[in-house]
Amino acid sequence: MAETQATPTPAAATGPRELPPMLVQAQYVKDFSFENPRAPQGFAEARAAAPAVDIKVDVGARVFQERTYEVVLAIRAEAKGAGGPLFVAEVQYAGLFTLGDVPKEAAEPQLMIQAPMLLFPFARAIIADAVREGGFAALMVQPIDFA
Repeated sequence: MAETQATPTPAAATGPRELPPMLVQAQYVKDFSFENPRAPQGFAEARAAAPAVDIKVDVGARVFQERTYEVVLAIRAEAKGAGGPLFVAEVQYAGLFTLGDVPKEAAEPQLMIQAPMLLFPFARAIIADAVREGGFAALMVQPIDFA
């Protein structure tokens, strides 16, 4: 019977494993609202002329646990027609992010640029679906440069 020896794996050979700059622990809807104040009268108005849509975006971050932060991306879309408001869609889409071995000066860009960049496609889809399910054409929020 031949004897075999285990060869060390690269991780074992290099010592303790370093964390990547940022890990996504969870993503979730923190708050969501859709208002359709003038339904059904507003539908005809929205089909006759494109409504004016105002979109506001905000990003916030707070410490959750040591090296783990909650980042919240808030998007509010408000559409108005000639007769007044047509819809208001709001979502606060959040994620828990653990920062690895990054210098202190790199923490803020990770949390305020990279994290919202990862959250944005999901928040955008929630807004688009809500507006469509509310009876209007799906609203496509344009990509955002968080830098």
